[in-house]
Amino acid sequence: MNASTSVSARPVQSPSPRDRTRLWASVAAFLFVPAAVATGILTLASERASRCLTYGEQCAPGLPGWLFEWSAGLGAVALLVALVAPAVRVRQAALAVQVLAEAAALVVILSHA
Repeated sequence: MNASTSVSARPVQSPSPRDRTRLWASVAAFLFVPAAVATGILTLASERASRCLTYGEQCAPGLPGWLFEWSAGLGAVALLVALVAPAVRVRQAALAVQVLAEAAALVVILSHA
C-alpha cells in the first residue's frame, strides 16, 4: 500500500459553537448608557421625584450614591475582563458579573423615584 493512498481514519470533528461572550459584553456595555438615561427619565417622571425637584417636598433619599459608583466601576472592570481574558469560563463569569453590576446600578437610579 502506498503512503499517498492511505486515508487516515480520524473522525471529523464538528466545530464547537462560537463563543460570543465578547460580543455580548460589548452590547451590554453599549446599552447601559441608554438604559441609565431612560431609567433616569422614568425616575424624574415619578410623582415623588418631580415634587422633590419642583417644590422641595417629599425628598426621601434613595440608595447611596457610592453604590452606583461601585456598581458602574465593577461593571467596567468586568467588561475589560470579558474582553481580554483568554479562558472562556472566565469571560462568561465576567459577563455575568458585568450584567449584574449594571442591573444594580440601574436599581440605584430607580430607588430615587
